[in-house]
Amino acid sequence: MHLDRPSARGAAPLAARVALIAATVAALAFVPDARAHGSHHQHRDHHRHRHGHGHAAGRPSQTALVLRWYDLTTDAVTAAAQPEQVTQNRIWAVSWIAAARAVDGYRGPAFRAAAFATALHDTLVALVPAQAPQLDAALAATLASVPNGGAKDAGIAAGRHEAALALVERAGDGLDTASVNVPWTPPAAAPGVYQPTPPTFGPVVRAGLPRARAFLLHANDELRPGPPPSLASRRYLRALAEVHAYGGASGSARTPAQTDVANFVAQASVVQYAQLLRAVIADGRRPLAWQARLVAAFNAIQVDQQIAIADAKYAYVFWRPVTAIRTGAVDPDPAWTPLLATPRHPEYPSGHAGYAGTAEAVLRALVGPKPVRPIALTSATAPGVVLTYADWPSITRDVVDGRVWEGVHFRFSDETAVRVGAAIARHDLRRLWRLGL
Repeated sequence: MHLDRPSARGAAPLAARVALIAATVAALAFVPDARAHGSHHQHRDHHRHRHGHGHAAGRPSQTALVLRWYDLTTDAVTAAAQPEQVTQNRIWAVSWIAAARAVDGYRGPAFRAAAFATALHDTLVALVPAQAPQLDAALAATLASVPNGGAKDAGIAAGRHEAALALVERAGDGLDTASVNVPWTPPAAAPGVYQPTPPTFGPVVRAGLPRARAFLLHANDELRPGPPPSLASRRYLRALAEVHAYGGASGSARTPAQTDVANFVAQASVVQYAQLLRAVIADGRRPLAWQARLVAAFNAIQVDQQIAIADAKYAYVFWRPVTAIRTGAVDPDPAWTPLLATPRHPEYPSGHAGYAGTAEAVLRALVGPKPVRPIALTSATAPGVVLTYADWPSITRDVVDGRVWEGVHFRFSDETAVRVGAAIARHDLRRLWRLGL
């Protein structure tokens, strides 16, 4: 089926940074105009990034290089099989921050190609060692296409340096699976309070994420939204009635098209938006440095968004629709089952909608109000369904609606999360220089 849609701190401790720079200074001696990351980033010319000026804008071979390594990153993230999405975004962020830094500035094509591929290779091998054979072969192929000489050698050295620095900066950031998924005991059952949900009634996930180290947030709770509405409020009662009517597995008021959207947006957000970013890059109208910066910034900001959303979830520990509908005082329905299994963490605010809100704001700021041409997306959770989008807000609307129609979120939770996600994007976009972007 084919449906058209209308139009924190990232710095490492000083001692670690000094030690790394000292260890690589010999290599850097051969890199023309090599720069240490620090105050230089604050004074970077953002204009050329924002408007796509620079070397080789639109050059097909450059876009092919970026897409080749984009797909290699996708393969590495898939092979890593990290159970938590934020850890997947971390792989994207760390590797592409290194690549974006390595190609920053007005350098020749030989330097840029060697630096870009080397930075991605070294970070991805460190983060996903099992992919080393594929990544080694890809690096050899890329470097074989670059003319030998001082520019190539300097690019390799710059890529190695930036990869090593990015890895040190993010070491011990609390985004590994063990740190994210720490044990957590739910509060005693009470109206509005989260309880484990069917069908497994299993332990929660992401309880440790509120304590992870963000890339650019000063504090993980600095953009925390206000609490969910009172259980006696009109807003809550409207949302409860809507999800009860539209979110059930059977006897629902959903249309077939709404069910398609619900199933479609159930896929991991990192997978859905990776398709979208790839389509933006494939347009081929922007230089390599801009493309690398877009991928790096998008994923770093999404890490911050997920940390902030998790902070709010575990601050408010609000109950899921299935608990409210089965056990609540308003029109209880003990047999009600949502269309899709409920995620194992508190409800408010919505993680999927937070991701969509951040994505929309980042894409609007860095790409423009809409893609150059409509983008068709697919979903493993909705085989045969293709949704085509001509603007960013349409995707966000589908995510908001879809999570209600799945029966896993109240609409106010989705709407709040979109606003939080957008606020985090605005906060982080003003501070990208701190990441060297």
